Amino acid sequence: MKIISIDKKEWNSGLQQSRESYRLTGPVKNQAAHRYKDLDDDEFPDMDFGETALSPKSILFPPSEVMLTFTTDKESPDCNIMREVPKAYPDRAVIGLRPFDAKAFQVLKLNYDTKEYQDPYWLKAYNACTFIGLADNSPSVFDFSTSCNSGPFDETGLDVLLVDTGDTYLAKILSDKGDAFTMAAGFTTVADDNSAAVIDDMKQAAEAKIRSTISFDKIAEKTVLELFEADHWEETAFACINCGTCTYSCPTCWCFDIQDEVSGTDGVRLKQWESCMTGLFTLHGSGHNPRDYPWQRTRQRFMHKLKYFSDKYQQGIMCVGCGRCIRQCPANIDIREICERMNG
Repeated sequence: MKIISIDKKEWNSGLQQSRESYRLTGPVKNQAAHRYKDLDDDEFPDMDFGETALSPKSILFPPSEVMLTFTTDKESPDCNIMREVPKAYPDRAVIGLRPFDAKAFQVLKLNYDTKEYQDPYWLKAYNACTFIGLADNSPSVFDFSTSCNSGPFDETGLDVLLVDTGDTYLAKILSDKGDAFTMAAGFTTVADDNSAAVIDDMKQAAEAKIRSTISFDKIAEKTVLELFEADHWEETAFACINCGTCTYSCPTCWCFDIQDEVSGTDGVRLKQWESCMTGLFTLHGSGHNPRDYPWQRTRQRFMHKLKYFSDKYQQGIMCVGCGRCIRQCPANIDIREICERMNG
């Protein structure tokens, strides 16, 4: 691991140079909020953002993705034959990734890259990426990432961690991919010997600003039925309107549906985001729905995040503490409160 120093005056020119080797993705202002997007040739990431409204999971897991095409035209030699859509996966540098979002990609990887099954679409996109994180010196009031095995300076899943020190970025090179990117950008100035101490001091200061915490140590000890049959779920979910905002903004929600859409004789098979908060999510072909009531769907979401995932993977809860679901919920439902209730 080495640390280099990047003068902010040279930041954009270095990124421009890196475009010869990488497609750049980063945060840009979009009306009232920031979002991650592929950057145009004359566009640079806004490194002064707080956090994006939506997580960057769409970089690897688009809301809607065409997998296959087909035709029902009986005159065509390809009639009723599924054809894979050819896709390119160029080397991509994701700039300005918040540490909890980088951690979330590792959570998603538990589902998309297993011994039994690998999702080729997600994995090809993931393997093509170099993740350039940006430490958060001023975490938001909704941030509880330090309770979720992450934090504002967490290095998990990153190839480079940038630390904003004012006029410069201190860049911790964490992998060969990270080293290759900084070389391609021409960022080669080795930082002073005390740079590691500076980063450590800034890390402690940032973590001290996080006042929001949760506990889930007792959840693992409880049986599934103890929590599933608890008497608080209808009350807990009373305000929920099942809009799905929490699932769509969440960086670790991984559910998807596969649907065929046809126009005339031309058709596509789509992989697209799905949400456990909708009634269609568990609707059987018979018409039976085991989660017919909205409160049952709310229970499912929190049981998955805080219990089922923990039991299966033994890696804590399925949450990185970004706080997006709290900030954006129209009914003011707070996962921190529900976690504490389940833990108690």
